[in-house]
Amino acid sequence: MSESHTTEETVAYDVIVLGAGPVGQNVADRARAAGLSVAVVERELVGGECSYWACVPSKALLRPVIAVADARRVDGARQAVTGPLDTEGVFARRNRYVTDWDDSGQARWVKSIGADLFRGQGRLDGARRITVTRDDGVRHVLTARHAVAVATGSRPVLPALPGIQEARPWTNRNGTDSSRAPARLAVVGGGGVGVEMATLWQGLGSKVTLLARHRLLPRMESFAGELVAQGLREAGVDVRIGVQATALRRPDAAGPVTITLDDGRELEADEVLFATGRTPATADIGLETVGLTPGSWLDVDTTCLVQGVDGEWLYALGDVNHRALLTHQGKYQARTAGDAIGARAAGRPLDDDAWGDHATTADQHAVPQVFFTTPEAAAVGLTAEQATAAGRRIKTVDLDINAAQGANLYADDYQGHARLIVDLDREVLLGVTFVGPGVSELLHSATIAVAGEVPLKRLRHAIAPFPTVSEIWLFLLAACQRDRETPPTASA
Repeated sequence: MSESHTTEETVAYDVIVLGAGPVGQNVADRARAAGLSVAVVERELVGGECSYWACVPSKALLRPVIAVADARRVDGARQAVTGPLDTEGVFARRNRYVTDWDDSGQARWVKSIGADLFRGQGRLDGARRITVTRDDGVRHVLTARHAVAVATGSRPVLPALPGIQEARPWTNRNGTDSSRAPARLAVVGGGGVGVEMATLWQGLGSKVTLLARHRLLPRMESFAGELVAQGLREAGVDVRIGVQATALRRPDAAGPVTITLDDGRELEADEVLFATGRTPATADIGLETVGLTPGSWLDVDTTCLVQGVDGEWLYALGDVNHRALLTHQGKYQARTAGDAIGARAAGRPLDDDAWGDHATTADQHAVPQVFFTTPEAAAVGLTAEQATAAGRRIKTVDLDINAAQGANLYADDYQGHARLIVDLDREVLLGVTFVGPGVSELLHSATIAVAGEVPLKRLRHAIAPFPTVSEIWLFLLAACQRDRETPPTASA
């Protein structure tokens, strides 16, 4: 099939996908596997934000920073680390992983699954109808027999501060596609993007100041943000918590930015990066033609079917439904929704009960997330605060990860912490958090335990090999066992 059509005739497909990032690609793949014809519409690069400005480039850049930090934690290896990172080599590594921002390989993949790719701005034009306007003005009209899947992602939000346009701030895109380390960088925002960007650019030689209104990583257990803040400070980052920017000045386009803070002080930096949230990329996709509000998040059911629209045809996947702004979670939704689209098209009943084939149950109970800082922070499921707010009877089990000998072999004087959130009524795990070097590779075992609702009695039979960091599971579960066997103290 050709990559695009040149006529303005209406072309009918079973499924039309708006957005060719990882989420759009996954739903297209599942719909094609169900025997449905598919058109994919993309206004920018095929591969989307994740491939070119988010997950892939940030991790390609962060890995050398973390590798050096890990080497400095091991006697004999730290002595070999005698100089700064080769920034040109790091940027070249990033460029390889983003294929120099050339999407031809991903475009070929779309074609290889038997889908048609339309480049241009796709907009809804009523139910099941899409118009695609190319940069050269050519307009295509597409109709969908069964489904339209919106996977257009999100964009960074800049606060309405005086002088912000004059300051020309960085967003995550500048933070991952720049090939120049500013001498002084201010990062505004203490969430995942903020802490990763602070880690990255400090490692590449910038003098970084991180400004956070509240604690770092506010959606994780509080100790996660505390340990990450400690690691950033040890690396040389000036971490300021409880501070926010109120105005910016940059009178000289080639000069520094002055940031006015709410504590009355001023901060001067060569660049300022805002990591202060995301907004759905739905402002210009024709939502108003189907009774929805342009620029809004899209409310969906467990099959990712959009609510408030007549008929069962409009789906929203990934960032646009605001369930979990994480690529892997969007891909999970896309696989689930793609299978649901295929089932509905074939007239088969849906398996949309909790944890069914057509249900995105993990969005509520088992969302894994990792932040590649030094130390790493990884979590899945509920925090203690979230579980308590949900009315669960819980206990928390906390241990320093260096209780496992494998952790001390991994890094001398290993510093890290783990927490289990135990459902007392069912004796299963509701959440797990790890913070420490290398803990990202522990997260999938925790995700299986939470998503599978594995009873603690059975989980203790999952043996962690000696001597690995994962041996911390043995000590955590032993602590759970001790708590269970200790008789409750009688109240006075």
